[in-house]
Amino acid sequence: MKFTKMHGAGNDYVYVDCTKGEVANPNELSKKISDRRFGVGSDGLVLICKSSVADFRMRMFNADGSEAQMCGNATRCIGKYVFDKGLTTKTELTLETLAGVKRLSLFVDSGKVRKVTVDMGAPELRPAKIPTLFAGERVVAAPLEVGGKVFSITCVSMGNPHAVTFVEDVKSFDVHHFGKLIENHALFPEKVNVEFVEPLSATELRMRVWERGSGETWACGTGACATLVAATLNNLSHGKATIHLLGGDLEVEWDKNANLIYMTGEAETVFEGEFCGN
Repeated sequence: MKFTKMHGAGNDYVYVDCTKGEVANPNELSKKISDRRFGVGSDGLVLICKSSVADFRMRMFNADGSEAQMCGNATRCIGKYVFDKGLTTKTELTLETLAGVKRLSLFVDSGKVRKVTVDMGAPELRPAKIPTLFAGERVVAAPLEVGGKVFSITCVSMGNPHAVTFVEDVKSFDVHHFGKLIENHALFPEKVNVEFVEPLSATELRMRVWERGSGETWACGTGACATLVAATLNNLSHGKATIHLLGGDLEVEWDKNANLIYMTGEAETVFEGEFCGN
């Protein structure tokens, strides 16, 4: 099976062209191919498929084999993949995901896509839709006690659930310990992605992310969008900021008039190969 390893801000996935044929048992394949010792090594597997409602359709699987709704970094990489591989000549694309149809704007230089802006849609703040069992119309700065520590949690869905909390020094924070505890807390019936965020200014935020099903990753596009929304709701930002992640920077803007989130960042091809795992 031929594949392409790509990353967006260090959030790396294995991409497979399924426009001409399906991949058997993608859940198990994702676990094998994602293994960083015995496989290719990645945060998961992304399948690029035909769509009846958009230009292309994505299916994505976490490193543990679970299927995810979507990933902002992966959508950018898909934009680069389909253009660079000649599957399309469009620079304005639609992409079907389990979180709805997303719109991509491709920025091309010397025949290759360098950056992609993704219309990530509207943030969902209603607890039942995220989903979370917190009470109220919104979950903003709600206390959550785990591991003997009380966190102030803001919950947002960007097609997948996020719990955002603000900390003083994110570089030294024990993301692995507390991320796993929050991910699996009973208040999140479908588990949750967890963002630990250090506000640097109203226009700069430093973030580390614990992704459900994958652990800490170098970046998360939907997490960056959820972080900007949470920072704005907590009066730490004004709706536009650079999010500094372990793997690079993302530019995120919340257009409140249209209630849409726009995310811009680079997409990179790492290498190509053929997976022969059993």
